[in-house]
Amino acid sequence: MHGPASPGWLLVALCAATGAYCLLRMRSDVEEQRRAAGGEALMGFGMAAMAVPAAVFTPPSWTWTGYAIVFGAAALRAVWAARTSPHHLHHLVGASAMVYMAVVMAGAPGHHGGAGIPAVTGALLLYFTGYVLLSGIRLMPVMSGGGAVAVAAGWGDRPEVARACRLSMGMAMVAMLAMM
Repeated sequence: MHGPASPGWLLVALCAATGAYCLLRMRSDVEEQRRAAGGEALMGFGMAAMAVPAAVFTPPSWTWTGYAIVFGAAALRAVWAARTSPHHLHHLVGASAMVYMAVVMAGAPGHHGGAGIPAVTGALLLYFTGYVLLSGIRLMPVMSGGGAVAVAAGWGDRPEVARACRLSMGMAMVAMLAMM
């Protein structure tokens, strides 16, 4: 990605940690949780790899085509999965944003970043900024009667941690799009 190395490494760490937690969530007893976690793990690790500062490592030119293919396939899977769960529409937007960034990076001189199409970048920034704000609000504790609502016992089934991971990836997407 285009931009300073220190924030880039923080972005890599955030996305990789989120991807790792999503892998843990794939062990959940809840089938929908497992399916969503797989797509989110792919996004986390893909974003981590894409965020490696260009000053440190410039990937081969074919890498961007690979990203576009992998995330294009993820977008098609999200279209199919959206028939049963509207949450997958967000996965569709996220995977499509990754395809867009890969295409922009592939077309950039020296593969260090490019401007992209301002309208597409702006629309994606607007969407993910809204998503981050809404996700942040959803993380606020829900009070019922006199106390907080109980959470699931399993580490991989903690809804508040899954929401925090989605919030982290949304913030990372805003940062990556802003650096384009």
